[in-house]
Amino acid sequence: MARRVEPARHELPAIDETAMAAARGADKLLDCARERGLERWTVFLAPLPDQLRDAGVGELRVVAQRARAAYGSKDSIRELLPADLTEPFLTDIDRLRKALARELAER
Repeated sequence: MARRVEPARHELPAIDETAMAAARGADKLLDCARERGLERWTVFLAPLPDQLRDAGVGELRVVAQRARAAYGSKDSIRELLPADLTEPFLTDIDRLRKALARELAER
């Protein structure tokens, strides 16, 4: 049984660019959480920027799901961090998830 090799991120500019934009947003959220002393959110957000920058296409889906989980109905980063940071990050994560879904559908 042959295994499919996933494309490199640079071969999928829509995914790579969106993931990089989300990484920049995650950096801003992480800095803000640290400044405010929000230990729980600092721990949650800390791995996301590097993962969004470095993860392969297959791994990005899991990273994006984890990032999206920060917007829970009962517990959300929206409650403690400013909207001018949380909303653009959410938009970037949702764009990334859609781009990944399109790529998966085309395979």
